[in-house]
Amino acid sequence: MSFLKNLFQQKEDVFIKLLTDQAKIGVDGLTALQEYMSTGAPEQANRVLEAEKEADEVRRILVDEINRTFVTPFDREDIYALSRAVDDIIDYAKTTVDEMQVLNVQPNEFLAKLASLLLTAAKEVHLAMQRLQGHPNVANEHARRVKGIENRVESVYREAIAHLFDNPKDLNDVVCMLKRREIYRHLANAGDRADEAANIISNIVVKTT
Repeated sequence: MSFLKNLFQQKEDVFIKLLTDQAKIGVDGLTALQEYMSTGAPEQANRVLEAEKEADEVRRILVDEINRTFVTPFDREDIYALSRAVDDIIDYAKTTVDEMQVLNVQPNEFLAKLASLLLTAAKEVHLAMQRLQGHPNVANEHARRVKGIENRVESVYREAIAHLFDNPKDLNDVVCMLKRREIYRHLANAGDRADEAANIISNIVVKTT
């Protein structure tokens, strides 16, 4: 019985570590995104792209662990879905940078606000991962904070869209509007995925406590 308990604990540690590593890379990527929105520096854009690749590799390892493990510390569907939601956050950061470069869209105050909020959400997700094993109720508190931040992301997104469509003067303005709308949408989607990660964390806490 002691052997099985130790084995189960080791597997729990593996999954928690991989989820935490994934969330930490998300924080790194969103930090770079925030700095890119403040400075427009290409090296910060490159950091976002590198973080996305690193996060993908950690997710591949986690999925491989799920497939090789007969009994998981909590529902394998929850592990998989949580990993996917966290991965989607950095994925949307990457697509934001990609499209800004391709469409030649420069950062503005709304993009800076959205990036800052998403970084805060990513930090809360990371903290929730760190507390999930030993202090699940604290993890749930961080998850609730993420949901509050997502509401603020949605509010800034609506404000940005309203400002965007305020009295375009010519066709060039219309083209710029369409470009920025797509960028804003990527960041709003990242907020939605952070909210999804928070929901899954809360569900895991309910099931395991």
